[in-house]
Amino acid sequence: MNKRITLADIAARTGLSASTVSMVLNNRPGSRIPEATAERVRAIAEELGYAPDRTARGLRTGRSEALGFISDEVTITRYASAMVRGILDAAEACNHAVLMAETDNHPRRLENAIRLMRTRHIDGIIVGLMRARQVDLPAGLGGLPVIIVNGKVDGYHAVLPDEYQAGLDAVNYLVAHGHRRIAFIGRAAVHLDPRVSWTIGRRISGIDTGMANAGLSFVHEVEGSDWEPELGYRGAAEIFDRGDITAIITANDRIAFGVYGVAQARGLSIPDDMSVLSFDDEQLASYVRPQVTTMRLPYLDMGQIAAELLFKQIAGEWCPTDSAEETLVRMPLVERSSVADLG
Repeated sequence: MNKRITLADIAARTGLSASTVSMVLNNRPGSRIPEATAERVRAIAEELGYAPDRTARGLRTGRSEALGFISDEVTITRYASAMVRGILDAAEACNHAVLMAETDNHPRRLENAIRLMRTRHIDGIIVGLMRARQVDLPAGLGGLPVIIVNGKVDGYHAVLPDEYQAGLDAVNYLVAHGHRRIAFIGRAAVHLDPRVSWTIGRRISGIDTGMANAGLSFVHEVEGSDWEPELGYRGAAEIFDRGDITAIITANDRIAFGVYGVAQARGLSIPDDMSVLSFDDEQLASYVRPQVTTMRLPYLDMGQIAAELLFKQIAGEWCPTDSAEETLVRMPLVERSSVADLG
């Protein structure tokens, strides 16, 4: 088994004391060590493959240089994996590791994850949710910096997509492309319950405000809470039967896939016969033809921002009570091929 390289090994190679080597490799201020000497120490450390003992450093500094990420199902869902990527990128930039746990929405697994992470003396925790809803966290987090991403927990700062602005942007895009006779699929009263969704109500409110600002109302609406292709099939059949609509807003991409199915079955062309604009930017939105124009959930940015805020909280540079309870992240419009320009 390979022997772990220590400060004493580097000191022996350089002819310096272990304390001098430690001051160089730990970037200790005020050491007054000549830069040429410091460069020689760093070069030999790299040559020998030295890696600092973070456990020992944590005992000295009270920091583990590790974050915890606990999610309900984010880490096993390819759709939202960009959230994890954003957290990992921000952690790497700050020389932190990330310990991850998946609860699969089981309260006991959540309690165990928090307990185990606390035993490892992590510096802070990010809690990520697949569906942006209000949830409760168990006891055991007292005093530990915590940020919620894509969800809402009383007493903790949340990083959320700016769904209201996305609704406005979606309607403004259609209006700018000459659409006035617009239909909508996906409104449902249940989505106003924060335990079901903290953000969908905002999404639809933004859509409604955009329509009102343009002096428009929907020509036809199809309600439905189960945002799957079947709702799109049913809704599109009703809308196509009317024949006086130029564009459909679907509440998410899965509904849009159902609209595409009906259009194909009837020999209609998207966007020539009907434009479609959607939300979320699931991977399949770029696979269907024509590709779906949609408002992207900014999971990558949300993960990165959550980690950056957590680092500021850990460093004492920012306190959540000193700012808004939420940080909203803009949802970009991904312009593809499903919206016709009517001039």
